[in-house]
Amino acid sequence: MDREKLRALFTKIQAGKTSVEEALRLLAGMPFRDLGYARVDTHRSLRTGFPEVIFCEGKSPSAVAGIARELLSGGGDLLATRADRKQFAAVRRIARGAKYHDAARAITVRRRERKGEGLVVVCCAGTSDIPVAEEAAVTAGMLGARVERLYDVGVAGLHRVLAGRDLLAEARSIVVAAGMEGALPSVVGGLVSRPVIAVPTSIGYGASFGGLAALLAMLNSCAAGVTVVNIDNGFGAGYAAALVNRTGKTGL
Repeated sequence: MDREKLRALFTKIQAGKTSVEEALRLLAGMPFRDLGYARVDTHRSLRTGFPEVIFCEGKSPSAVAGIARELLSGGGDLLATRADRKQFAAVRRIARGAKYHDAARAITVRRRERKGEGLVVVCCAGTSDIPVAEEAAVTAGMLGARVERLYDVGVAGLHRVLAGRDLLAEARSIVVAAGMEGALPSVVGGLVSRPVIAVPTSIGYGASFGGLAALLAMLNSCAAGVTVVNIDNGFGAGYAAALVNRTGKTGL
């Protein structure tokens, strides 16, 4: 939305010809900024509560930086996923406060620090699943959730996840990342009265088929309350968990 359109809209509000609610509706519908190589959704925060997230795979460092510049011009935070160090360096040149999260392969920019609310617990079965779990944790944190991690608690040593039952019971939502046979989300789902968002990872030997075995196991979970995102989609799980956390309350 350009200045003249904003000026016209504000003039109508001032004259009483347009209500504040109608103006908000119009602003939410304003589309994007066309950069030629990308159409940046500059009003997503108004619609959904968080700006557009940059998926960096396949994008040049300059393209990532250009999109980041447009998103940051609105004064909000920034999250970019599946980023490498070259893309981070390009973003850092236009946003000195940018931070790179190695395990999550994510870039974040926070314009103001704020205390996380509620609680999202992010679990993973083994240390090989940590990159996907960290993508979920960073995402949920950027969306305003307080995040706690419970890592390396796979079913090969069931006592490890049982030791975290008090933390799991406190959560508003739980992300569980697991590869191999993908059994951990069912175990966690059977222990808690919270929504469990399962993330199959591509970790495992040949018959895991790059995470397909874990995906099917999670889709066939006998534990109620387990929902499943795509293979290695830590971002999607963290985002969903944060939305649940935003409106959820502990206890039944």
